[in-house]
Amino acid sequence: MAAMTEQAAEQLPDDVNALKTLLLQQQTQLQQKQQRIRLLEEQILLMRDKRFASSSEQASNQLGFFDEAEVEADAEPPEAPATQSPTLSRKKAPGRQRLPADLPRVRREHDLPEAEKTCDCGCQMREIGEDTSEQLDIIPAKIRVIQHARKKYACKACECGVKIAPLPAQPLPRSNASPGLLAQITVAKYQDALPLARQEQIFHRIGVDLPRNTLASWILRCNQLVQPLLNLLEDSLQDGPCIQCDETPVQALKEPDRPPGSQSYMWVRLGGRPDAPVVLYDYHPSRSGEAANTLLSGFNGYLQTDDYAGYHAVGTEKAITHLGCWAHARRKFIDAQKVANSNKNKKSKGKDKNKQKRPNKADIALNYIGHLYGIERKSKDLSPEERHQLRQDQSLPVLEKLRAWLDKELPKALPKTALGKALSYLQKNWEKLCVYAEDGRLNIDNNKAENAIRP
Repeated sequence: MAAMTEQAAEQLPDDVNALKTLLLQQQTQLQQKQQRIRLLEEQILLMRDKRFASSSEQASNQLGFFDEAEVEADAEPPEAPATQSPTLSRKKAPGRQRLPADLPRVRREHDLPEAEKTCDCGCQMREIGEDTSEQLDIIPAKIRVIQHARKKYACKACECGVKIAPLPAQPLPRSNASPGLLAQITVAKYQDALPLARQEQIFHRIGVDLPRNTLASWILRCNQLVQPLLNLLEDSLQDGPCIQCDETPVQALKEPDRPPGSQSYMWVRLGGRPDAPVVLYDYHPSRSGEAANTLLSGFNGYLQTDDYAGYHAVGTEKAITHLGCWAHARRKFIDAQKVANSNKNKKSKGKDKNKQKRPNKADIALNYIGHLYGIERKSKDLSPEERHQLRQDQSLPVLEKLRAWLDKELPKALPKTALGKALSYLQKNWEKLCVYAEDGRLNIDNNKAENAIRP
């Protein structure tokens, strides 16, 4: 070891300036390695959090699928009497809620046997009232066959022809599917997430043979039937002041000229007039900006999205004003907060736990954003004009303070850290994020579209 140290010392330059330069190079390399280690630690922390931390979506979509009955039964509060009056509070009262008054009622009377209507004293007892309780019932779906009997007429005198009553118009000619059956199959698949294979089993259980390829053919043909309705919804969507967009990947198993399992995208557009909102879903084999251009062609108004680059070209159209999403900006600071808290916990080991913790920079940003959302909660029941005025009076001052803080902190942050990425996102999208304060009809975030595409 001593020989190696002497050998390394002999390789050092004798010139003082050269030694200083070498030392500075080593310090720079050490700082770069430390930054690299810090970035990798942040990535590991966020990946662990994403994979192992509790997620409401995972709990509802995966785990709860099997043990839903047990979990919900354990969480159910004690039942109250069925006649309990509903609370006026916005929160549901504990216990059983009153059944809807518009449901039909079937009255079933229960009386004592005649022998029990005689009192112990020998007198005949008289009716003084009754106790009523309600029980929810359901009649299972009833399958039936509609027979169309078409009367035929002929002339016995000339015997020149036969007339027959026309068959009523059918949604799918030369098919034995009624409109009600087609509606049931379509709603079960797309609204209740019941695959055609399971529907085939349900029909088979009641003795009806409906292969899934037949069901699939009916659904594809129904697509043509609803096209006029989709056209009207498209017109109504573009009549509104703002359209929110989002997209999510889906797998397409069988498509022409594409390998099985290719990743495609389902796009959602949410908009229309406030009194008649519209949500439309569109399938596209890619996530390119071409899809966004096609879906938003002819629209004139505000477009609210995340920062996905596919929307950037659309947002540069003169007829469209691009609107940012504060929820996406907030999520990035939440990631930075997790990293900061993890580092703080490492440093605080062995120190006084009762010592008050200073807020980190991510906490400060989230505090500003929390104020903005607090103002939005206050404006929930206001008219668009009143909401716009409230934003001008209260939101703009918060935005100005946040902007001043951003200008101060952005040059200090390392770009590739979680905090640096959050600050850079805020800087890059600042103008779009502030657009919502211009109009009381706009939303602070794109959460409605995300919630619409998530199921």
